[in-house]
Amino acid sequence: MERSTFGKEERIRKRRDYLTVYKQGIREHSRHFTCLTRRNPLEKGRLGIAVGKKVGKAVKRNRIKRLIREFYRLHKQRLPVSLDIVITARPRVALLTNHEIRRDLELLFDRIKDE
Repeated sequence: MERSTFGKEERIRKRRDYLTVYKQGIREHSRHFTCLTRRNPLEKGRLGIAVGKKVGKAVKRNRIKRLIREFYRLHKQRLPVSLDIVITARPRVALLTNHEIRRDLELLFDRIKDE
């Protein structure tokens, strides 16, 4: 059984990597998230998360980021390898329950998988 981890090598950490995905990535939208995807030259997929202050205070933003990271960790094997993904949360996402957020991310990941 493959381990479901989410280490440093699977995160987009540098500003220039975020900017590259923003400029060259393909956008997919769901009701509460925007997702940008771009192929990378690495052997692993990477995830970047952007949750702005319009979502709410730090507690709400951190909750959203935790849920996105956990969802990615559990579902990354369904995605193509060597893909950079940046997920941006829209302001009203903080009003959703955890189940609604997971359902919205599920729809988004299904669209990414089909590309």
